[in-house]
Amino acid sequence: METEDQEKKQVLRAFSTELGLLSRCDGSATFTTGDTSVLAAVYGPAEVRVSKELIDKATVEVVYKPKVGMPGCSEKSQEKLIRNTCEAAILAALHPRSSISVVLQEVQNSGSLLACCINSSCLSLLDAAIPMKFYFSAVTCVIDSDDEVHLDPTKDQEEEAKAIVTFAFDNKDLNIITATSKGCFTQEQFQRCTALCREASKSVFEFVKESMNQKLSKLLQE
Repeated sequence: METEDQEKKQVLRAFSTELGLLSRCDGSATFTTGDTSVLAAVYGPAEVRVSKELIDKATVEVVYKPKVGMPGCSEKSQEKLIRNTCEAAILAALHPRSSISVVLQEVQNSGSLLACCINSSCLSLLDAAIPMKFYFSAVTCVIDSDDEVHLDPTKDQEEEAKAIVTFAFDNKDLNIITATSKGCFTQEQFQRCTALCREASKSVFEFVKESMNQKLSKLLQE
């Protein structure tokens, strides 16, 4: 049986979101967990440059903008992970020879930034009514020096951790669609991280569902 301290480590920080913030895009959303916040905007389906045109599906692009300065190698790697996650979910074949772009702006990084980016991407795609096979959610966890797992870590916890792992799951079967890690851990620890993050993703999915229901209810009332 898990102790009270262990249970506390498995609680995600409070979520909040605001949909349709921006007027010059097809969909937008902020996702905030604790003090970490990301703003995402979706453009498309729209015209695409000939050099990037795909004849059988839409071209999916992700641009990540850090809070300060220009994006570096780590940000470009993050862009690729987020793009792969979005590509797995979007029904790109419905819009050949077009582009779907997701632009992410870091507002505040207090830990679990990648998961926050992925969750804001999903909400903005839903806000833009982009056809998707499923929607997705992401959860980050860390393994500390005592080999214990903490969900939704703060920036201080990430800096002190021996390993950081982020997963993205689909809402249908909770299958892993993205997994990335940094640091050293055993196979048993990885499996524990997977199980805890998968269970935690259910609360993110419930939050996303409630947020979209609230938006649709407001539209119907107008």
